[in-house]
Amino acid sequence: MGQNLIEALNVRVEGDGPNYLVLAHGFGTDQSAWQRILPYFTRSYKVILYDLACAGSVNPDFFDFQRYTTLDAYVDDLLDILDILGVTSCAYVGHSVSAMIGLLACIRRRNLFSKLILIGASPRFLNDHDYHGGFEEGEIETVFSAMEANYAAWVNGFAPLSVGADVPTAVQEFSRTLFNMRPDISLFACRTVFKCDFRGVLGLVKVPCFIIQTAKDMSVPESVATYMKDHLGGKSVVIMLNTEGHLPHLSAPGLLAQALWRALSQ
Repeated sequence: MGQNLIEALNVRVEGDGPNYLVLAHGFGTDQSAWQRILPYFTRSYKVILYDLACAGSVNPDFFDFQRYTTLDAYVDDLLDILDILGVTSCAYVGHSVSAMIGLLACIRRRNLFSKLILIGASPRFLNDHDYHGGFEEGEIETVFSAMEANYAAWVNGFAPLSVGADVPTAVQEFSRTLFNMRPDISLFACRTVFKCDFRGVLGLVKVPCFIIQTAKDMSVPESVATYMKDHLGGKSVVIMLNTEGHLPHLSAPGLLAQALWRALSQ
């Protein structure tokens, strides 16, 4: 299982620093999303990169629709990778859904993570009473219907909205990785993400957390970052980026790298 998982999820370790740093990508991308961030850290860290099972860079035969119905299976994968690599302590950077995967992994194995850096993170995307997650249920169902009806058209509309900033290369890159996903796996993973609600477990996370939020993110309102800061169980800091969009590692890598260094140095 060990080597099979390493190969299946394209795990690699770059850099020769004394400490481990995990870069975990979000929905719709793969580890290539970190390519402009990676050079900033390989001199100081051993950087672990891998692909989520739903990513288009992973053989779709590996994706088990029964297993990946919740984020627990993704958490299992992360912890198994770290155990196989012999990692006993690491700093963890998770984008979007991988921010929640990191939180859940930290709840299970607190001593494995020195700190969590959460980019575009949300414990729940749906609005609920006095909680503003950013989406009404009907809006989400419309997204699912659009994905089912014409995946290519959906990607062409969704990618620029998610990138937000006027960075055509970032839109092209995000579109490429979305198109790499098999549409049925993409829809299934998207449903899994949007049905999650982890508000009730935030208080169980005791390690320092740094929440990186762009000034305007169509997927995650600024109020969600504040909510997380107020409900996480340990020290937490919100770092605002003066840029737009849900994918700053694609659209503003230099700015994000500065924020990551700021978080890692604290």
